[in-house]
Amino acid sequence: MQTDIDPRSLIGRKAFDRDGTKIGTIDEVYLDDATGVPEWAAIRTGLFSRDAFVPLEPSELVDGTLRVPFDRALIKNAPGFGVGRHLSPEQELQLYHHYGLDTASPPPLPDHDFGRLAGSEET
Repeated sequence: MQTDIDPRSLIGRKAFDRDGTKIGTIDEVYLDDATGVPEWAAIRTGLFSRDAFVPLEPSELVDGTLRVPFDRALIKNAPGFGVGRHLSPEQELQLYHHYGLDTASPPPLPDHDFGRLAGSEET
């Protein structure tokens, strides 16, 4: 998703699943703690329903609506953590697993030999 979008401008927009079925209305937007980039949207799925968290990264803003590339049933069955609170790393991990998104950490840097210690000549 575009990262230059003001997260406040997403609140109140309609959200649709991959088939174009309305999911609900964006209630809140959660930012990544490290980068400040919008990462999750909480979507109110009905008048008396709870909010469902959806990842913003594979989603798109199209004609003023959020298009989420997942099935409505999967979205409605996402783990519920309540809105208005910080998502812990464990909760985010549960959401990533629920949506089948890659949560692997980046590979470690290769262990290179960057040279010899000055003055230690090999013979």
